[in-house]
Amino acid sequence: QVELVESGGGSVEAGGSLVLSCAASGLDSSNHCMAWFRQVPGKGREGVALRNSDGKTNYAGFVKGRFSISRDNDKNILMLRMNNLEPDDSAMYYCAGRGTTCDRSFPLHHSTYAYWGQGTQVTVST
Repeated sequence: QVELVESGGGSVEAGGSLVLSCAASGLDSSNHCMAWFRQVPGKGREGVALRNSDGKTNYAGFVKGRFSISRDNDKNILMLRMNNLEPDDSAMYYCAGRGTTCDRSFPLHHSTYAYWGQGTQVTVST
């Protein structure tokens, strides 16, 4: 049984940083396509960052240069480092996984991801 558990969300001021973590069990995140999505009430879920099974990454245009997706190989944890946060980054952030490889182009299609965490809330104030 696959389980993804996010943590690390919180409240920060604009310009601040957070590091989100996604602990995976029942799935080896090193050989799966893994991604971070986010969602605000009333809007659809949008892809933020992706890490393919070959280690290559890609990002949505609105986070490039500010966010970084990586994996802790020893602990099977997917991370999202978020710097220079903006109020528009406020959302529920979800970790997601799917098959071994995936197209790294954006936008990501959330319906193609089979595994989801419960989400962690990020709030950025002015």
